Amino acid sequence: MQVNTDRQGASYSLPRPYEVSREAVAEFALATNARADYHFETEAATALGYRDVVAPTTFAVIIAQKCEATYIGDPESGIDFSKVVHGSEQFSITRPIVAGDSLSATTHIDGVRVAGSNAMITTRTEITDAAEQPVVTVTSTIVVRGDGE
Repeated sequence: MQVNTDRQGASYSLPRPYEVSREAVAEFALATNARADYHFETEAATALGYRDVVAPTTFAVIIAQKCEATYIGDPESGIDFSKVVHGSEQFSITRPIVAGDSLSATTHIDGVRVAGSNAMITTRTEITDAAEQPVVTVTSTIVVRGDGE
């Protein structure tokens, strides 16, 4: 099955909010070599005016990819995950993510373009807090390699 271009304009949401934990923030910070004390120590974060530890700026990718997976895993998308190659990712941050946040996400399929045997897909994942206020928007491009690639 080829990538379904008719899915452009569709939206997919996480089935439940993502609960940001101190442990998840610390693990991501270690994995990305983000060594600032406010990623690990509540006291350091509160001294800066935050209610708890602050996630590295790219932490939003965890939530965005969980939401994008709802699209990629949809049989109607026509995407074979084994042929997916990461293209690009951009973050538009409204406010930092902190431990204790309960975040919802919706991925919008903004573009599906066939180029030869490949497809280029642009998604925009809007991440909001429990008050439905914007936190981060993640824009991603993936390439789905066609047959023979």
